[in-house]
Amino acid sequence: MARNQGGAGDPITIKKYANRRLYNTGTSSYITLEDLAKMTREGVQFQVVDAKTGDDITHSILTQIIMDEEASGEHMLPVSFLRDLISMYGNSMQAMMPSYLEASMANFRENQTKLQEAFQSGMGNNPFARIAETNMAMMRAATEAFIPGAKKDDAPRASKQDAELAALREQMAAMQKKLDELDK
Repeated sequence: MARNQGGAGDPITIKKYANRRLYNTGTSSYITLEDLAKMTREGVQFQVVDAKTGDDITHSILTQIIMDEEASGEHMLPVSFLRDLISMYGNSMQAMMPSYLEASMANFRENQTKLQEAFQSGMGNNPFARIAETNMAMMRAATEAFIPGAKKDDAPRASKQDAELAALREQMAAMQKKLDELDK
């Protein structure tokens, strides 16, 4: 499949006709929702437009792909998540959810990539050991916060982790500030 139809960063235009057929203008061929799912997995950028009106319907087509995937295979989205997501519609948090979900997915992809790299490096680095180290550092930080005078036995390694914890605290504070602003 063609990566794009025009310039280097231009998405492929997919036209959806009234007969529910999808036409890939990049390859000049009709495609299916399965083809669009495959393109998405491959990182191909595309935009789906209604052939008659020219309206961008990419969002609804991607949602339809998710519904088809959920209906035909193993469920990825737990019922509790779906309930929570539905409850956010009309809520004061609705405006914040898209950016929060995008940031969460970006963080997930970054962690997934790091985990895959650790397993593929073969240098004896155990990613689970690193996770355990991070958890221990968080426990040490919590102990130091709640028990004055607690011993810092591994300052150099903990300093990086402390910086990461501080960054997380700042992000949480910023999120709380946005929540407070939305509730006003």
